[in-house]
Amino acid sequence: MWRTSITGGTLRDPMASFNLVDPSLAERDPDIARLIKEEEVRETVKLRLIPSENYASRAVLEATGSVLTNKYSEGYAGKRYYEGQQIIDQVEELAVSRLKALFGAEHVNVQPYSGSPANLAVYLAFCNAGDTIMGLGLPSGGHLTHGSHVSITGRYFKAVGYNVSQSDQRIDFDEVRALAKEHRPKILWAGTTAYPRTLDFAKFREIADEVGAKLCADIAHISGLVAGGAHPSPIGIADVVTSTTHKTLRGPRGGIVMCKAEHAKDIDRAVFPGLQGGPHNHTTAGIAVAAKEASTPEFKQYAHNVVSNAKILAESLLGKGFSLVTGGTDNHLILIDLRSKNVTGKVAAKALDRAGIVGNYNSIPFDPRKPFDPSGFRIGTPSITSRGMGNEEMVRLAGWMDQVVSNASDDKLIEKVAAEVAEMCKSFPAPGIPV
Repeated sequence: MWRTSITGGTLRDPMASFNLVDPSLAERDPDIARLIKEEEVRETVKLRLIPSENYASRAVLEATGSVLTNKYSEGYAGKRYYEGQQIIDQVEELAVSRLKALFGAEHVNVQPYSGSPANLAVYLAFCNAGDTIMGLGLPSGGHLTHGSHVSITGRYFKAVGYNVSQSDQRIDFDEVRALAKEHRPKILWAGTTAYPRTLDFAKFREIADEVGAKLCADIAHISGLVAGGAHPSPIGIADVVTSTTHKTLRGPRGGIVMCKAEHAKDIDRAVFPGLQGGPHNHTTAGIAVAAKEASTPEFKQYAHNVVSNAKILAESLLGKGFSLVTGGTDNHLILIDLRSKNVTGKVAAKALDRAGIVGNYNSIPFDPRKPFDPSGFRIGTPSITSRGMGNEEMVRLAGWMDQVVSNASDDKLIEKVAAEVAEMCKSFPAPGIPV
């Protein structure tokens, strides 16, 4: 704490005051503190409809903001490369055991930093560069990491994309089977990011078995619905199941890989040391909390309410003249084809955001427009259901969306809708936000 000066006297270490004084965030960095407060307000007064977003509970936020972020823990519980793991091992073991029980999985790895690294671990475990993989094409609602040419997965592997049918915009299993037989992929992905219908994992299993492929289910969007019994589970059907831990699961931003016991060593080696260093222990703790919350009867009801709200919202939008991809939804997600409203997805998204209704512009199957200015608008009900909103609010929401989309340049109307949205939000506190 003290050092000797060149003249022989002693000088106070200039870092001493920094180390001894531990000011609050508002004192240390008022700019970041202000921005966090502004985000709290934004998440409180607006309707958050991006289907990949949700509200983490206060307990999850407390765990992720804890001193566990200070600890480095390369390796796995009981076999680490650093000392001082007595507490961390227990945290990770809790997260693993709770997820095993929640999903009925034989093996769980909770260390992936997010969903994309979880998917990369699957490739590293089962593929070599240049091997053939298959997944739902990005224009049909697939994910970047399932072989898109703009992703590393489409550059390092021979990626074959299957699509939805042009007639009903649902996954075309005849095409999936034909492509699988022709290309014999090492991995067949069953997973989506903009597909509003139930996934038939059993059909994917049949096709994977016919060609000797590993079946990998990416349930990042629907894992909370699976945990709550509102969507069929791929556990026991797929060889490997990956997921994020936020979205419908309502945990922190992280990733998990669940697999059959026979693949446990390959998956664990792929995650560490194959792709990552030390896990984010504060995130692991948040995942453990979320898994405990998801095991409750209240969460099961929540998952079913997410689907119920999505169905009511979809029906209400159809009643307002909106066109929906596949004609509706079976899950948490709705993909709107805005061509019937003579407005682009980008124009609608920005107008709705100003009105306090936050979604994202998105390509639709066989979209004639470019991805950065597409024809679609993607929304979902996880966040608003977390706030306790129900069928009545879904009907009101559809009405507001119709007003704004039909009058996207009317600033006065948009301002009026934003005030009405904020007023309704007052009756539905946002979990985890002290506003």
